[in-house]
Amino acid sequence: MSAVYQNAIYLKNYSKFMDIDSKKIAGLLLFIGAAQFILGIMISEALYSGYSISQNYISDLGVGPSALIYNSSLFFLGILGIASTYFIQRAFKSSIFTVLLALVSIGAVGVSIFTENFQPIHTILSLITFAFGGISAIASYRFEQPPLSYVSVILGAVTLSALVLGISGINLNLGVGGIERLVAYPELLWMMGFGAHLIGDSGTHGNNK
Repeated sequence: MSAVYQNAIYLKNYSKFMDIDSKKIAGLLLFIGAAQFILGIMISEALYSGYSISQNYISDLGVGPSALIYNSSLFFLGILGIASTYFIQRAFKSSIFTVLLALVSIGAVGVSIFTENFQPIHTILSLITFAFGGISAIASYRFEQPPLSYVSVILGAVTLSALVLGISGINLNLGVGGIERLVAYPELLWMMGFGAHLIGDSGTHGNNK
């Protein structure tokens, strides 16, 4: 009985360790993916002569002189996101959240391959990436603690609200590029914040307590 008890304790501790390790790996992948893509956008804008963050769509960077950097960075974001879903599922056992994040990541990979010259595929994939990104941010509150959980919900709500406004042609005097950034950047900021949270997390939250 003593050996059985010791094995049970070992398996319990090993399982707990693997859950924590999975969180850290998932967080690192998400953080790196979002951070490098933000830098990729900035570099692409600098390389694209005459580019306007107000009057140009973000995706214009994917067909101009900055196409290689932008599309590569976006593709990398999607691949890291897809990889993170394996560890997210191991850590949280939440199929719904895993699927949401997978859709965001697959959408990002698709947008990087099917640039805005490929319509309507590009637009559909962009909508998937933006919409499910906002939903993922809101859904992540279950795995966070205040105040981060509140921030995630707010960032997700901003993304979804700006997406609806942009689709409706309401740009709030920001231009098509400005309103699109109001969709994309909150989503990327959430991904970095959530990733950093997972990297530093040593326990479980939400429904996993």
